[in-house]
Amino acid sequence: MLIGDHDLRVPYTGTEAWTRSLGYKVIDEWRSWKVDGQIAGYTQGYDKNLTFLTVKGAGHRVPEYKPKEALVLYSRWLEGKKI
Repeated sequence: MLIGDHDLRVPYTGTEAWTRSLGYKVIDEWRSWKVDGQIAGYTQGYDKNLTFLTVKGAGHRVPEYKPKEALVLYSRWLEGKKI
């Protein structure tokens, strides 16, 4: 699950609460993820292959606001690498 932390249409706090309400077990505690050594957002992993991920400074359409970060995270995801 990917969301910009400046999304005014669907605030990340509501999406985070909904994700927690699913009752999935947390398997990867909150941590930052980085692009070029800079914090690009935060992520938390759950069982059933669910990941909640924020992109720092992005709005509703993450790739429009943060194209570099979006490309990095999509590439890592498609390659099966840890984000």
